[in-house]
Amino acid sequence: MTITTTTLFRVAAVAAVLAGLIFIGVQIKHPYLDATSITTTDVMAPNSFSLKILMAALALAGITGVCLRQVTKIGVLGLLGYVLFAAGYLSMLGTEYVAALVLPSIAHSATAYVNDVIAVANNRPATGNIGPMHPAILFTGITYIAGGFIFASALFRANVLARWAAALLALGTLATIAVGRAPQYERLFALPTGLALVGLGYSLFSSSAHPPLSPSSSSRSSRPR
Repeated sequence: MTITTTTLFRVAAVAAVLAGLIFIGVQIKHPYLDATSITTTDVMAPNSFSLKILMAALALAGITGVCLRQVTKIGVLGLLGYVLFAAGYLSMLGTEYVAALVLPSIAHSATAYVNDVIAVANNRPATGNIGPMHPAILFTGITYIAGGFIFASALFRANVLARWAAALLALGTLATIAVGRAPQYERLFALPTGLALVGLGYSLFSSSAHPPLSPSSSSRSSRPR
């Protein structure tokens, strides 16, 4: 089997679509999180941290393909946005790993700590000190929001993949700021980002059969013969 550029783009496209679908799926009937519910089967089942870990890994592969598909057109700002956005997903993968494997195991012995970590992760006030988890969660939030918005803006300007999906990604990442301010709608704020990943993945898959020419190739093909 020969691995081509088209194959890699399509694998990244499928990864982006799956990441978006998982991100949407885990929001459905997501239970309220605290030190009690985090140990129940409702949270540790499919709508849980394990799927969020998978989602972060798939999203990282997906946005990498999206970036490479139009790397010559998104410019330095787009590359900066990609690096920040990718760092956000990498950090998210780590924090979700802690949430999946560490917090449930200490929920009974360190109930206050677990509640505070969950509160900070959902942009709610904490009553105690959670140590290094606080800057880790803060780093995840800043890189995810800033990187997602910058990257999406560059994608929109490049106009290679679906612009509506790029605009939705910018809206979705910015909407994360509202989590905690309107807790009754916090799960709805994730839907635009999930739909954006699906849209970008589909657009990447559809256009991957015609990879963009590099600047040097474009200039050579435009020369008179």
